[in-house]
Amino acid sequence: MRWIWLDGFTAFESGVKARSIKNLSLAEDHFAQHFPGYPLMPAALIIEGLAQTGGILVGEKLDFKEKVVLGKVLKARFDRDFLAGETLEYEAEIIMVRPEGSTVIGRVFCEGKLEAEVEIFFAHLGPSWSKSEAAGGAGDDNFVFSSELRSFINQARRLDAQAKKAKAAAN
Repeated sequence: MRWIWLDGFTAFESGVKARSIKNLSLAEDHFAQHFPGYPLMPAALIIEGLAQTGGILVGEKLDFKEKVVLGKVLKARFDRDFLAGETLEYEAEIIMVRPEGSTVIGRVFCEGKLEAEVEIFFAHLGPSWSKSEAAGGAGDDNFVFSSELRSFINQARRLDAQAKKAKAAAN
């Protein structure tokens, strides 16, 4: 099963920066195990939420012609634990895009305060690469930007269009 670790976009500047949110709810399965009596959001899942935010940003910049996958976490700093009941704001900013991959800085804000920062390298697999090549079996054609993420991609595009329209009206 594939999991989505963000709830929606709040801002999207095409090819530059994106913001999304994640509401941490006790209804999520991982809180029952991690840890009973102290419902802590695992850092790996926060990194995945940042990767999904940044991956959509990079994928959109490349017109979704490349499969963008988390290749490496270059740096990670967490200043505190994140608990059920909090809302995390993810910010992803593209630092570098090259044919082989991209680098994104991801930041986590809680109640407006910067609480974590992660530098992520995304590998670009190319349009001819498929999951079946890696797994030796049949894979779906676009396992990265699957139907599960399409609603977020569409939401991001609408936010970008609204921001451009507002900027044009202000000028």
